[in-house]
Amino acid sequence: MSTAAIALNRFGLGARPDEPPPADPRRWLLEQFEVYEPTPQPWATQPRGAAQVQHLIAEQRAIRDAADPQQRQAAQQAYRRDARDIYIAAVGARVQAALQTRAPFVERLVHFWSNHFALSVDKLPVVGLAGAFEADAIRPHVLGRFEDMLLAAVRHPAMLVYLDQANSIGPASTAGRRSAEREGARRRGLNENLAREILELHTLGVRSGYTQADVTEFARALTGWSIPAPAGPQAGELQDAGFVFRPGIHEPGARTVVGRSYPQAGEAQARAVLHDLAAAPSTARHLATKLARHFAGDDPPGALVDRLTDAFMRSGGDLPTLYRTLIAAPECWQPAAAKFKSPWDWALSTLRGLGRRDIPAMQATGLLNQLGQPVWRPGSPAGYDDLAAAWAAPDALLRRVEVAQRIASQAGDLVDARELAARLLPGVVSASTSAAIARAESPGTGLALLLVAPEFLRR
Repeated sequence: MSTAAIALNRFGLGARPDEPPPADPRRWLLEQFEVYEPTPQPWATQPRGAAQVQHLIAEQRAIRDAADPQQRQAAQQAYRRDARDIYIAAVGARVQAALQTRAPFVERLVHFWSNHFALSVDKLPVVGLAGAFEADAIRPHVLGRFEDMLLAAVRHPAMLVYLDQANSIGPASTAGRRSAEREGARRRGLNENLAREILELHTLGVRSGYTQADVTEFARALTGWSIPAPAGPQAGELQDAGFVFRPGIHEPGARTVVGRSYPQAGEAQARAVLHDLAAAPSTARHLATKLARHFAGDDPPGALVDRLTDAFMRSGGDLPTLYRTLIAAPECWQPAAAKFKSPWDWALSTLRGLGRRDIPAMQATGLLNQLGQPVWRPGSPAGYDDLAAAWAAPDALLRRVEVAQRIASQAGDLVDARELAARLLPGVVSASTSAAIARAESPGTGLALLLVAPEFLRR
């Protein structure tokens, strides 16, 4: 791959035929920090988390207060329908922003961090909140500090609902003691989901030295972090943009997490834990490894991981410092195509390569579903895999062939695949691929061959 092709495809989201390749690829990437829009036009009309959680509460109240089973069923159906409509519109906004952006490298980073702090719309209450999570917690912080993004992600109502934090009650809290008196063994208690995923996935990473006792202690510190109740805020509750701290369910007392003591009271206790986790050397190495894997190959080079780790620690978790390290890293500019495109990557590069700047939201949603990577539905908090083995199976490739054939048939004879290949993959297309496209029986067949060529399937 040429340096221009690497900048466009490995760092960016794919070349566009109506835009010239960058004359100075590294400078082009750096300049995108200045033109990135946290709320571009496609996202501007999408509802945010605070509004969505109030909508969720209102619809749940309607279900709860239904006069009879028929009304309850109608309310449940309306809730599912509204959530699905909001989800599809958000998917459309995400795809459209990726097609129109002047900062495709930064948009790729938005998608990277959204997958790092993964939600999954398999859980019904998350369906209408997933888009708001990316808009609220990821997009505004992608060029900021990791600690700020971590805090925004953990406090967002989508994350609190997805990992059941809103239902976590400290056993020795005021509410916990009352629940024990009223309900005995059936009482609601401590939920460790959020604490475990923060330690394992969001910060330190697996095999980094934390224990089950650390998970439990951190879960106790997180009690009280919740979403607004249908009845509205209670005395002493602190409410902020869909987040609420409930002192009545917070487990009292000092906590010890990963060898450090936290005597703080209330919400400040978990904030202090998050502050230390965000600055931990294990967190720096965990994030460095994931970034190196995304930009330099499935087996991330150790030297690059070391430099990224050092950049994180020296800068206090400043994310643009990490991005500059990636841009400067020779490992990220190796000419061999280092990464197999995920379905999301392939779909975006295909649409961008055909000059598309918009696509109907329902069509975009269906496209990603067909390709096997539904937006915000990885099925677990671990997110989608960033390895070729996850996406290069024969059935997955067959799906791409089918989509490529359909897209090519819609394009008809309007696209010359030979000319397009030179624009999308400057200096990349092999002689065998060029010959196959030239021998194609029709322009549409030539285009389909280009879209599933080895050079286009990788970045």
